[in-house]
Amino acid sequence: MTAPTEAPRQIVIVGASLAGLSAAHALRDVGYGGRIILIGDEHEPPYDRPPLSKQVLRGLYSADTSLPQRADLDATFRLGVGALGLDTLAHRIYLSDGTQIVYDRLLIATGTRARPWPNGAEAASSNVYTLRGHADAEHLARGLAGKPRRVLIIGGGFIGCEIASCCRDLGLDVTLAVRGTLPLAHALGSVTAAFMRDVIRDRGVDLRLETEVARFQADADSRVVAAILRNGQRIEADCVVAALGALRNTEWLAGAGLAVSLKGVRVDTHCRVLTATRAVVPDVFAAGDVAHWPSAIYGNRHLAVEHWGNAVAQAQTAARNMVAGEAGLIPYDHLPDFWSQQFGLNIKLVGLPTGADQFAVVQGSLRDRRFIGVYGAQGRTVAAVSVDSARWLPAYRAAVAEATPFPPIVGALDQADIRPQPLAQVVS
Repeated sequence: MTAPTEAPRQIVIVGASLAGLSAAHALRDVGYGGRIILIGDEHEPPYDRPPLSKQVLRGLYSADTSLPQRADLDATFRLGVGALGLDTLAHRIYLSDGTQIVYDRLLIATGTRARPWPNGAEAASSNVYTLRGHADAEHLARGLAGKPRRVLIIGGGFIGCEIASCCRDLGLDVTLAVRGTLPLAHALGSVTAAFMRDVIRDRGVDLRLETEVARFQADADSRVVAAILRNGQRIEADCVVAALGALRNTEWLAGAGLAVSLKGVRVDTHCRVLTATRAVVPDVFAAGDVAHWPSAIYGNRHLAVEHWGNAVAQAQTAARNMVAGEAGLIPYDHLPDFWSQQFGLNIKLVGLPTGADQFAVVQGSLRDRRFIGVYGAQGRTVAAVSVDSARWLPAYRAAVAEATPFPPIVGALDQADIRPQPLAQVVS
């Protein structure tokens, strides 16, 4: 496909959340004066999602976490309307209200949704919850406000652990069922995950490892009263949260001929969407959780991450490239980063521990529950994590971005004795 030569008069952004709004702001920042239309299947204006699993569930403030919008944005919002199909040849999007909309440039920023409990009838029970969006948070907050006798959370990722932390803050008894040998293992690696296992149990969570829920048991009103495990054991619970990860919202792209997989929409280094045969679609871009992008930092390996910082930075790059023209395209590369507040700890991660074979605590100590750890892979530094100790993290962030030899920064002030240890391959 040849690159478009005329300046776009109408840019359509499908996905009215963090990435979509960030792209709209960036378009105005670079002086784009044409029409911007944002399409979102939720009825709420763009809002911030991280507080939903943290402050909102604790009742610290209402579920109104709307993102600020610049006064001169001058964008048209089509909210409560989903996209059903895309015709890239006709530059046309088909919407759930029966209308169609054309574009000169298109940004796909449809993000993800919560993976539901696989048994549809059980998932429909009034006391079975997921958490991804505004409505989910309000629904779950009402359920927790009812003071359930026990909350069962299925899934040991960040969302599951953050919800467990909120439940303990609210004085609720909670069981966290994790299929693997450690919570947060895929995100943090075995050493930090083992540390978090101990923290979680110390905070009063009934943590069940290597545990799989087979089915729910319901009462006469179809409300869940217990979970039956694969081994036949029974966990009584009157509130169940399925924290099973996320699914990328790409179904509406079926038949459009694009490179779409479970990891999202594949793009090139300039955020331009690729076809199934890996050709560039020059007027269609993707950004945020739904994009599957090549990272120069990690050897052009395609990444799919669900991080706040990536959604903002990638949307900004995509926006600039949508109006730049072929000669002005800029490459996108972002060092993934993530933060979480849970069990009284502030956890920050930069880089990806995927494939790491060594780990070293370089500041503080696990015992004091204040430390920085770095991850190494084949002798290079690939990621760093801080727990209540972010003071030195920027230095290690630079080491990760530059893939310096592992371990980096030997002999720094306040540095612990660096004793690298093998990292069990639990990260995928």
